[in-house]
Amino acid sequence: MGRGENYGNGEELNTMISNEAVFVAWAKDPRECEELLNVRREDGLSNEEVEKRRRVFGWNELEKLEGQSIIRLILDQFNDTLVRILLVAAVVSFVLAWYDGDEGGEMEITAFVEPLVIFLILIVNAIVGVWQESNAEKALEALKEIQSAQATVIRDGEKNSNLPAKELVPGDIVELRVGDKVPADMRVLSLISSTLRLEQGSLTGESEAVSKTVKPVPEESEIQGKKCMVFAGTTVVNGNCICLVTQTGMNTEIGKVHSQIHEAAQSEEDTPLKKKLNEFGEVLTILIGLICALVWLINVKYFLSWDYVDGWPTNFKFSFEKCTYYFEIAVALAVAAIPEGLPAVITTCLALGTRKMAQKNALVRKLPSVETLGCTTVICSDKTGTLTTNQMAVVKLVAMGPQGHSLRSFNVDGTTYNPFDGEIQNWPLGQMDTNLQTIAKIAAICNDAGIEHNGTHYVSSGMPTEAALKVLVEKMGLPDGKDTNSSITGGDAQRCCQRWSETNSRIGTLEFDRDRKSMGVIVSSISGRNSLLVKGAVENLLDRSSFIQLLDGSVVELDQNARKAILQSLHEMSSSALRVLGFAYKDDLAEFATYTGDEDHPAHELLLNPSYYSSIESKLVFAGLAGLRDPPRKEVRQAIEDCKIAGIQVMVITGDNKNTAEAICREIGVFGLNEDISSKSLTGREFMDHRDKKSHLKQSGGLLFSRAEPRHKQEIVRLLKENGEVVAMTGDGVNDAPALKLADIGIAMGIAGTEVAKEASDMVLADDNFSTIVAAVGEGRSIYNNMKAFIRYMISSNIGEVASIFLTAALGIPEGLIPVQLLWVNLVTDGPPATALGFNPPDKYIMKKPPRRSDDSLISAWILFRYLVIGLYVGIATVGVFIIWFTQDSFLGIDLSKDGHSLVSYSQLSNWDQCTSWGNFSVSPFTAGSQVFNFDTDPCDYFQTGKVKAMTLSLSVLVAIEMFNSLNALSEDVSLLSMPPWVNPWLLLAMSVSFGLHFLILYVPFLAQIFGIVPLSLNEWLLVVAVAFPVILIDEVLKFVGRCTQSKSSLKLKAE
Repeated sequence: MGRGENYGNGEELNTMISNEAVFVAWAKDPRECEELLNVRREDGLSNEEVEKRRRVFGWNELEKLEGQSIIRLILDQFNDTLVRILLVAAVVSFVLAWYDGDEGGEMEITAFVEPLVIFLILIVNAIVGVWQESNAEKALEALKEIQSAQATVIRDGEKNSNLPAKELVPGDIVELRVGDKVPADMRVLSLISSTLRLEQGSLTGESEAVSKTVKPVPEESEIQGKKCMVFAGTTVVNGNCICLVTQTGMNTEIGKVHSQIHEAAQSEEDTPLKKKLNEFGEVLTILIGLICALVWLINVKYFLSWDYVDGWPTNFKFSFEKCTYYFEIAVALAVAAIPEGLPAVITTCLALGTRKMAQKNALVRKLPSVETLGCTTVICSDKTGTLTTNQMAVVKLVAMGPQGHSLRSFNVDGTTYNPFDGEIQNWPLGQMDTNLQTIAKIAAICNDAGIEHNGTHYVSSGMPTEAALKVLVEKMGLPDGKDTNSSITGGDAQRCCQRWSETNSRIGTLEFDRDRKSMGVIVSSISGRNSLLVKGAVENLLDRSSFIQLLDGSVVELDQNARKAILQSLHEMSSSALRVLGFAYKDDLAEFATYTGDEDHPAHELLLNPSYYSSIESKLVFAGLAGLRDPPRKEVRQAIEDCKIAGIQVMVITGDNKNTAEAICREIGVFGLNEDISSKSLTGREFMDHRDKKSHLKQSGGLLFSRAEPRHKQEIVRLLKENGEVVAMTGDGVNDAPALKLADIGIAMGIAGTEVAKEASDMVLADDNFSTIVAAVGEGRSIYNNMKAFIRYMISSNIGEVASIFLTAALGIPEGLIPVQLLWVNLVTDGPPATALGFNPPDKYIMKKPPRRSDDSLISAWILFRYLVIGLYVGIATVGVFIIWFTQDSFLGIDLSKDGHSLVSYSQLSNWDQCTSWGNFSVSPFTAGSQVFNFDTDPCDYFQTGKVKAMTLSLSVLVAIEMFNSLNALSEDVSLLSMPPWVNPWLLLAMSVSFGLHFLILYVPFLAQIFGIVPLSLNEWLLVVAVAFPVILIDEVLKFVGRCTQSKSSLKLKAE
């Protein structure tokens, strides 16, 4: 075969490698893999062959998948019913303003304000939407950063140490060393060192580094079981090896994750609130159409008339001017019906919610996720790093007792690498006995890890299990028992380990290997005496041990009773899903008795031959054992209990092994201590093979999925969503990113999380704490309740505006509210109170209620009826005050005649368009502020220009009613007597701001001219308050009826 020069058809190789059923490298012998890829490890590929293969497989990099164009993204922002209605209203308003522009003067400014403001709203909305959606692609960019930049490759028989990793092709021979990032998916051909371990937790979810081998594994093995494969993006933490590239670019495991993230991004759905608002918009479109058509039908007689001859209509007369006028009324209806300020208020409320959540360590990346959190029904949590600390910790230490068969057991507190986090229970006071000193010495010196303080937390370097042993040594304290961990609150995190290193110099290392499953070091004490310290798998150490060390340091023979006691302790710890390490030593070193680390010493040759290590580590003295695990976070158990009370189901999905995951789930309360979980705990593969996956997911209580791959997590999330659940998914690794993207709420870890997971998420936990999610859900529920309050408030206000315009058209009186005034009310005046309703105090029982369903309606039938009643009153009040000013000189004892305006009859007012046919009709001048309105030349203009005071009264009543109505919205059912306005001082401030803005446009001449209004007198303000205040009384009566109805329903349910 040589160097692959005889390689034939590239398409055949491409087909073979792409088809995993044919080319399962992990199930084939290394030499067989070389033959299939037509390469020899000694020579590698030739440069010519590399070029051929690159033409077939392309570059070893993740593709830049084409996202939507910026034009497409912008157009998508208008794919919303409310936005479309606004767009049509803006276009029509603009056309009408242009048409009326010939009249010139100040009316031209007024006419163009409305369409320009609506266009501005739409532009801002589109910008925000495009910005949010473009952020979604950052997860894919972050994924690329995980890829290795360079690789050491053998080509043409020569080693190239700095080849760009993107140039690799299937068949390349690559050398990996400690610290290297794996550049592609590769088959391990041979080990240069005695052992090879990789950190692949971010891809597979495993909590420990994984040992690799050259031996084939079964073809159906899961990704965690492919012990002879190394995967792109993972890191070598121990050892050297030679590998064969089998998959590159998008065909690697990380490439599949890349594709899955992209697919998940394409299937993102609207939030529950957005769906409800879209449904509302569709209903609103129909209602606006019907009301506009009804208004035209009512007023068709004013712009279209005909005579009947022989029963047939003839002599049609059409008034284009009046037709345009009523068309403008229809536009005003559209403006009145659409809550233009709603998007801005929702965004403001969500933004304020994100600030509250940030104070609780939940950093929200996408605003809509704040609201979605409120209806979360299932939390799918990763185990490693979310429910657990992702920091190995010793939880149990077993030392030898005063007799061979007696053992001493100590429970160790603490869940992190912080040496001052927790202590050892029942630890003997004073000086440590000899046996405990031996264990501490072995754990400290037979160890390559380190601990250091990094900002607010402690981090490890090296293997997590070894770092946990270093922490144990610190908790054990100094040999003399003085200045122990318990008396220290800061300072050097490794002071005890350093003390042991000062008294014992490490001069030789027997590296860990998978056969003997132990690591040994040769140390020289201050006295000059050499000894061997060993740690490793308990069974293997016992097999090579002949003695045990007792409490006082005396050494006795390892008999069957002692062996049985040690193995029983091992079994108990293993049954609790602990990883157990044993400690042993040897003082009689024969060849190494005079060894100093000098390479010329005869014994040095023995250290270069790993096959001799077992004989060196023989006739050991067994000293003790320790149980380690990745412990659960302290606060997780209470958080899961809170989830159960709140009606939220917790499912654990992890890449870790089944026994470990089950033990953790029992400890944190996902399962009961004695609960039968045979039907609730499945591996990812078992779940995929389940005949009825959806039914399995519908089980009550907690569920566990272990050994889960990315595709398993995605399938679980997809099926849960199909079941109607609102899913929050947590995770920290690359393997979690596709499911984070697919879930309704993707939650990444801020400390331990990869950049890929963070960029794919909707929310990041700054403290990596599961309990923070539960607090965020409570905040999300509170925010949603407050959003419902202001949405109901704004919609009820719009119903009132529609009723006002409809009554105006139905009664045939002059227009009382013009579009620019309605736009001002909807955008500016209503905005502050609606936003302030977002600060309503949370319900103290909010996390004791079940989550709302995502299809729950925003407005129930009763609430809709209430606001129809309120809306009808708003219409009657605004139209009524307009009629009162024209037809009455006083109302409720309030004198309205001081401005000198003329009174007309209701009949004249409702037939004002026939004014020119009235004989001897005349009106007196009247004053408004500093202005005097005179109608000597055209008395009929009294119903157009002269209606300015009546319009101002209508607008002021509308504003006042909506301010009072915001007080009604403090609670859906509770009376203002029980929940007074000052429970939300922000609302009182907002009402003051809104009234202040209204006074601004009333009393600043330039603004008053734009809005077509005039200043009001004190008596006129008394009229406004008198007409507006009853809205509170009406809603109080309706709330009382609602409470009575609810009480009866509750009693009926209890009776049943």
